[in-house]
Amino acid sequence: MNLSKREFLHVLGAASVAGMSLSRYAEADAATAQRGLYDIPRFGNVSFLHMTDCHAQLKPIYFREPSVNLGVGGMKGQWPHRVGEEFLRSAGLRPGTPEAHAFTYLDFERAARRYGRVGGFAHLATLVKQLKASRPGALLLDGGDTWQGSATSLWTRAQDMVDACKLLGVDIMTGHWEFTYGQDRVKELVEKDLAGRIEFVAQNVKTADFGDPVFKPYVLREINGVPCAVIGQAFPYTPIANPRYFVSEWSFGIQDDNLQHIVDEVRAKGAQVVVVLSHNGMDVDLKMAARVRGVDAILGGHTHDGIPVAIPVRNAGGTTLVTNAGSNGKFLGVMDFDVKGGKVVDFRYRLLPVFSNQLVPDPEMEALIQRVRAPYEAQLSEKLAVTDTLLYRRGNFNGTWDQLICDALMEVQGAQIAFSPGFRWGTTLLPGDVITRELMMDQLAITYPYATLTDMRGEMIKTVLEDVADNLFNPDPYYQQGGDMVRVGGLTYTCDPAQKMGQRISDMRLNGKPIEADKTYKVAGWAPVSEEVRNQPGIKPVWEHVEAWLKAQGGRVGPRRLNTPKLVGVQGNPGIAAA
Repeated sequence: MNLSKREFLHVLGAASVAGMSLSRYAEADAATAQRGLYDIPRFGNVSFLHMTDCHAQLKPIYFREPSVNLGVGGMKGQWPHRVGEEFLRSAGLRPGTPEAHAFTYLDFERAARRYGRVGGFAHLATLVKQLKASRPGALLLDGGDTWQGSATSLWTRAQDMVDACKLLGVDIMTGHWEFTYGQDRVKELVEKDLAGRIEFVAQNVKTADFGDPVFKPYVLREINGVPCAVIGQAFPYTPIANPRYFVSEWSFGIQDDNLQHIVDEVRAKGAQVVVVLSHNGMDVDLKMAARVRGVDAILGGHTHDGIPVAIPVRNAGGTTLVTNAGSNGKFLGVMDFDVKGGKVVDFRYRLLPVFSNQLVPDPEMEALIQRVRAPYEAQLSEKLAVTDTLLYRRGNFNGTWDQLICDALMEVQGAQIAFSPGFRWGTTLLPGDVITRELMMDQLAITYPYATLTDMRGEMIKTVLEDVADNLFNPDPYYQQGGDMVRVGGLTYTCDPAQKMGQRISDMRLNGKPIEADKTYKVAGWAPVSEEVRNQPGIKPVWEHVEAWLKAQGGRVGPRRLNTPKLVGVQGNPGIAAA
C-alpha cells in the first residue's frame, strides 16, 4: 500500500470519528437499534470481517477493559498503551457515551447496567450476516483463542466452538490456545471438522524435525474479481507460554524472514491485497509491520486490545495497517479496501462494539448454543456464592478475579504467598451477581489446571517476578512472550517497568516484613507448564480449590484487597489511570 502520509492521516482521522451514534439507540428495541447502529455503508470492493480472542464465550457477557496497559521505551503513550480518558481523547470519543463504555473501563458498573452485555455468538451471527450481505464476497477471519475459555469448550474438547464457528461462517482462522488441546486433537479438528469449511493457516508452525509446514501458510481467494491472500501467523511463543508437551513435535517462532518469503510468493501469484491474520500481540505486529514489505494490513489478536483505528506503519515497501479487535466476542472489525489498478488505493476501518441488547439474536445459532449446552446446564448453573464487588480480570496487574483466586489458593492450601498466571481472558461480574460454576470456570478452564504448593526461597520469588516482568516490559516487542504480570497474593513489592532485566522488582514484603533471599516460603500456584506436575500424587485442578473456598464464604464474597505493586516511574504515562 502506498498512500501518502497526508492521505493516511486523513483516513485515520475519519476512522476515529466514524462512531455509530450509539446514544441515539440506547433505549431502542433490538431490531430498530440493529438497523440504525450497524448499517455500515459499503466502501471499496474488498472486505474482511475480523474477530479474535473470543475465548469460547457463546453467550453474551460483561467485560471490563483495562485501567493499566503500560507502554515502555518507544511504546510509551503509543497505541495500544492508552487507557481511560487518554484513550477517549486519542480516539476522538466522548466521555459518558456507549462508545466510551465499550472501549474503556470508565464508570464501568453504571454503564454496564445501562447498556447491557456484549458479544454472544447468536448476536454476532446476526451482525456477520448483515455485513456479509452488504459486502458481497467478504471473508470472516478468526484470529484464534477461540476454542478455549469456557467450561463447555473444555468439557467438549473444543467441539462446541468448532460447531459454532462453522455455523457463524468463519472462512479462515489461526491459533494459540487452540494448541493446548494437544497436537493430535488440533490436527483431528482441522483435518476432519474444519475440512472444506474453515481454513486453518499458520506460516510459522513447522515440524520440529525437518521444518515442514504443519498447516497451510496462506489462502488465496478472489473477492469481486480481486485476487487476495490471507497469511496465518499463529502465536509464536506457544511452547513457552503454554506447556511444551502439548506441541512437542512442532516448532513456532515469529519467523518474519519466512513471512517476507510468503508475501513475495503470493504477490508473485497475483495477489493484489495481502493480509496477515496474526496472533502475535499488537506490539509485535507493529514491529513486524515495519520489517516486512508488501502487507496491506495485519489483523491482530492476543493482547485483547480493542483499538478503534487502524495504525499506519511505514516500511521499505510502503505502509502496512495494524489493527487489533479486542476479545470475548465484544467487537467485530470491518476492513474495507478500495482496489484499483492492481493495488489498494484507499481503505476504511471500523471496530464495531457488539451490544447484545441492540442486535436480534440469530435463531439458528441460538438453537445450536442451547443444544451444545443442554447436557451441562445443571453443572453450569449451580450457585456458588454472590459477589458484593465488581469481579474482573484485565490489565497489567491484579484484577479482583485474580485476587479472589490467589486468596482462595492461599487459604485452602495453607500458603503464605500465591501466584496466578497473567491471563487476560475471563468474564466480568457486577456487584450482586451470582457466581455460578460457569462463571467461575470462565476464569479457570484450561487443560493444565493443576494447583501447586511449593517451598520457594526468597531469591526464587524475585527471579519469578523479574522473569515475568521482562516478558511484559521488555522494550523490544519480539522478546515479549505473552501474558500480563503474574498475579500475587500475600506479597507486596515495588516495580519499575522501565528498568533493565533483573532490576525492575524491589522491596518485596510479606505481612510488612522484607522477603529474605535465603528463607523458604510456602507458595501456592496453578497452571504449571511442567509435564511432571500433572503426575504428582494427590494433585487437584484449581477449580476444586476455588469452588470449595467460594462455598465456604457463607453465600457472599466481599471486596478483595488487591496486591498490586507500588509502581515507580509511571507518572504521566497514558497507559495507567490517574498516573
